[in-house]
Amino acid sequence: MAKKRPQTKGKQQPQLKDGEVPVVGAREPCPCGSGRRYKACHGRAAAHAVTELVQRPFEGLAGEGDWVALRELVPAATVELPLKDGLPDGVPSVALATVLPMAWPALRRDDGSVLLGLQNDTASGDISRDLADTLQRALAAEPGSPVQARRAPADGPRLQDVLDPEGTFEPVVHEGFEFWVPDSENASTEVSASLERANAAAIPTVKLSGVESAYWCETPEKNHLRWVMPHPEEQLLDALARLHAAGTSSLVEGTRLVGSFRAHGLTVPVWDLPSGMGAEDIEKPAAEFAERLAAALATDAPLTPDERRARGGLTNRQVTLS
Repeated sequence: MAKKRPQTKGKQQPQLKDGEVPVVGAREPCPCGSGRRYKACHGRAAAHAVTELVQRPFEGLAGEGDWVALRELVPAATVELPLKDGLPDGVPSVALATVLPMAWPALRRDDGSVLLGLQNDTASGDISRDLADTLQRALAAEPGSPVQARRAPADGPRLQDVLDPEGTFEPVVHEGFEFWVPDSENASTEVSASLERANAAAIPTVKLSGVESAYWCETPEKNHLRWVMPHPEEQLLDALARLHAAGTSSLVEGTRLVGSFRAHGLTVPVWDLPSGMGAEDIEKPAAEFAERLAAALATDAPLTPDERRARGGLTNRQVTLS
């Protein structure tokens, strides 16, 4: 009887750099073609790669507060992105989108335009570098194809290197995700079902026009105002504590400053609003609060005992998202 031939171990697998291997689910086959699961192949190196965490990945970009808001707070929004070197031939436009179908990192549409997804998991500690890498690959992709995730090269450019430093960042908040497809009314059954699910999960959100990076949102129990602020955290907490101790931290009667959270190096105060208070109702009170806050930020006197207690309360209710 012939002996059973032992399985050959240690097959030579393609010599790929981590940056060339797409990021997939841990239990899926590794894209390198080794036949092993991703977590036991290139995913192992990716999981243990030491990447310095960039605390403020959007620092230096126009509209840093809005970048943070669209990454963490806003369900459906788009922003036209001006490129430093202009649009390549065959690319009519480049836009940032909060989310794309199937959680694609980016999409080169049939007409050649590019949509770059913001609310995706990234493979390194620098969201800006990962997004710049995805954007560059999208610009070179064939029209009509999505771009898959991967670990960006450590020496690759960041958004700050790719986007026009003189450009503006003006988010357009949408009620739903119809911007995914040019003609949503004639979309396929699968796409229509995906749109319906996404739209049903989207929280109504409006960007205030009178102050920067402030977003009203509606929830079943109460509404909220979430305001991304660029000020140094310690200085901002002192200023909010002064206003809170003085009884002027609310926006208007019936509203309440309930705390704050950190996101990508910035602080985001949050107010509870009555359920019937819409975005238009909070525009003027928010502008008036901005004036009170500016005065409090300009004060450098030591905090009083009441202000210290107010600051302690704000700090205890602070959480970190990223």
